[in-house]
Amino acid sequence: MHALLQPVVSKMKRLSPATTALFPIALLLAGCSTVSLDTPSARPGTVAPAPVTESAQKQALRNVTAQQDRLYRLAAPLLVNNAPLCKGNARNLIGFSAKTKYSFSEDYVEAAQSLGFDERLQVTGVLNNSGAARAGVKRGDILATVQDKPMPQGPNAERQAAAILGPLVNSTSNVKLGLIRNGSNVAVTVPLTRACGFGIELGNTDNVSAYADGRRVLVTRGMLNFARNDNEVAYVLAKELAHNALGHPAQQRMSATVGGVIDNMIRITPDAGALGGSGGIKAVPQETDAAADRLALYMLVRGGYNIDGVSSFWQRLATQYPASVTNSYTAIHPATAYRVTVIDKTVSEIKAKQAAKQNLVP
Repeated sequence: MHALLQPVVSKMKRLSPATTALFPIALLLAGCSTVSLDTPSARPGTVAPAPVTESAQKQALRNVTAQQDRLYRLAAPLLVNNAPLCKGNARNLIGFSAKTKYSFSEDYVEAAQSLGFDERLQVTGVLNNSGAARAGVKRGDILATVQDKPMPQGPNAERQAAAILGPLVNSTSNVKLGLIRNGSNVAVTVPLTRACGFGIELGNTDNVSAYADGRRVLVTRGMLNFARNDNEVAYVLAKELAHNALGHPAQQRMSATVGGVIDNMIRITPDAGALGGSGGIKAVPQETDAAADRLALYMLVRGGYNIDGVSSFWQRLATQYPASVTNSYTAIHPATAYRVTVIDKTVSEIKAKQAAKQNLVP
């Protein structure tokens, strides 16, 4: 379950929006951020992928976890500090994610079990600065009770937990949890955190890109490798969060198309046949893109990030991966020169507001 991020789907079936109450990374927010470890079926005329050894599965899980942890950590201040800018997309969340061994596809259940997962919901991540973090919830804690009621276990634990937690986050200001930590019972009361209600996903592909479908943001492994530091990863996260907050995927009628791309990329082994070209995603108009850049800059400073390198980052990206690279970020966001003009103007505007100690809102 992703309380932090978007809930994880048991055996790869998407959880209902309520699940995010426990988990989105973000975020316990709407759209669960899930780690999809599905292996796609072979298409007609293609050769099915060779079985993956258990040791390789363990390493795959470790790698995905490490990369997702980084995304969650960097997204946390953007989500928690920008609820006012997300307006209708802000949600209450508990602030942690949890999974059982069944949160992964059947092929990965044994590998997950060997890494410490079992029938019970285990905390896999805690959102920085969230109520869960302040209450002392820790990675590895077993979720035993909520409001003194036992939490479900087994293959459907995430869905059942979502049904329990969903109503709570909308009707109370804090939630009482019973945890098991190193064999001992621990009781904590977690104040709910208001945050932007978008899930954060890792794309297991090497193309240098990122996507937003209105409820989720996905950053590819290739983009993580391209970014030189955490600030640059935050630039990408903020830009896609801004697209969601402004409703751009729906306005462009791209939510379903981008959602399908995200669903494929979150698999441990994405369908390679669907990764060529743009995936049917239309290029974002320059005015729309620049509006997201403007909001993203405010999100970044409110999240504590340095914005001095934003222009140079996007220019470097466009130079190394131009629009002619059909599955690159620039192919979908081609108006780099126009965007940089707006970015530089907005950076000056924000710095003037900071100097005057004015409220940092667009």
